[in-house]
Formats: sequence, C-alpha cells, structure tokens
Amino acid sequence: MFRRRTRIQVKSPEQIELMRVAGRLVGETLALVAAAVKPGVSTLDLDRIAEDNIRAGGGVPSFIGVPGPITPFPATLCTSVNEEIVHCIPRADKVLREGDVVSIDCGAIVGGWHGDAAVTVPVGEIAADVSKLLDVTEESLWRGMAACKVGGHLGDIGYAVESYVRSQGRYGIVEGYGGHGIGTEMHMEPFIPNVGRKGGGMLLGPGMVFAVEPMVNLGKPHTEEMEDGWTVVTSDRSPSAHFEHTVAITAQGPQVLTALDGWAERIAELA
Repeated sequence: MFRRRTRIQVKSPEQIELMRVAGRLVGETLALVAAAVKPGVSTLDLDRIAEDNIRAGGGVPSFIGVPGPITPFPATLCTSVNEEIVHCIPRADKVLREGDVVSIDCGAIVGGWHGDAAVTVPVGEIAADVSKLLDVTEESLWRGMAACKVGGHLGDIGYAVESYVRSQGRYGIVEGYGGHGIGTEMHMEPFIPNVGRKGGGMLLGPGMVFAVEPMVNLGKPHTEEMEDGWTVVTSDRSPSAHFEHTVAITAQGPQVLTALDGWAERIAELA
C-alpha cells in the first residue's frame, strides 16, 4: 500500500503579500481587543470589538460558521479564560475578573486569504507563576517561528517549542492541538505539533505559510473537551496560555505576517 503524500499549498511572493494584508488586520484587531481587557468586561464585549474592527477594515471574520461537532462556531473570537485552553465561545455572562488570564484567538479573511493569531492577556495583576507561564509560552512561539526556514524540517518547529518550554520548568505542553497550514483556507495541511524531533518530518520550502501556536499549561498536559463541542480545558483545571502567529517561509527567512512591529529584529536575534 502506498501512503498518500501530504499536499501543501505553496504561495508566490505576491500571494504572501496578500496574506500580509489579512495578517495585519488580525494583528491590529488583537491589539485593539487586548487593550480593552480589564475586570468587568465580558468576553462577548471583546468579540464585538473584534468583529466591528475586522469588518471596518474590509475583512470577514474567519471563525464564524466554522463547522463543529454540534453547532457551527458562532463568534469572531475564541476567548478562553484561565483553565480554558482553546475554542471557548464568547458569552455575555463570562465576565473577566482581576487575576484572570484570557486567550484571544482571532482570524480574518481579506481578498480570499486568511490570517490567524492569538495572544494571552492578563486581567489586572496575576500570580507570578501564571505571569511566567505567559512569558514562556510566548517565547516558545518565537523559537518555533525562527525554525520556519527553507531547508529545515517540520519537526524542527515542534522541537524548538518543546525544548525551550522544557528548559524553563515543569509545564504541560498540549499535544492534541497545535498549529496548521493556512492560506485560502483557515486550517490546511500540515498539522504542526508543539513537540517534535529535530530534523524529522517533511522538508520546509519557500512559499509555505503556517500558523504556529503553542499551548502550554501550568499543570499537566492533559485536556478535556466540554459538552458544547468546542471548549477545551485542562484536565487538572490549571491555567493555560496560548500564543499564535501566521508565518511565511521565504528565501529571506521567516516572515511573521500577523505581527505589527519588531518581528524582523526578533527573528534575526533568534537566528
């Protein structure tokens, strides 16, 4: 029996620039929403800010209507609080409190091309160990993106994420969920795990575009899916952090399409 080879959508330089337009709108939307995070704000309030900004910028929210096991996803953002890892639906009765952390995952389509990014934001003052969790997870994202190089391998990305997180303490790296290819669809091949073997997996080439998204728990790595068919939580109910960017692999090095400023210097520093 022959194994079917994974088909990866490869973009031209011109198409990557079109994706950068969608990516910038996502980045601007995340910055706007993150600035609105404070005690007393509901996750539905954040969702309305995001949808208004995406539509005002000429885009369409990527997540609305995505098919699910029970119902299509009904919102612009995934807003996952504390032990919620990913895919939580915004609600009017989900009100942020001092000491919470909220993962804000946002996607937008502009001209048929998708951008996808996420950030985890503290609500006021948070515990020191949770603050470190956020720092470690965000840094692991940058390490993973720096591994998105022509001539590298898919396993290098997960290896970079995993090896950095492991070096920082006893954290739970979520393995059942991860990054993905992205382009004319939100979720495309390949799946990008947040653990990996250096030099393993397919060869990376110019024109591939990935959403890299480490999810790291303060406790164990195990997860549970809730009854709504969307929300994923930590099995031990420990806090979780989630960061994501859309990154293009080019001959000039990784291009972070959803970051607003400073990304080129950060990638160069890690390279």
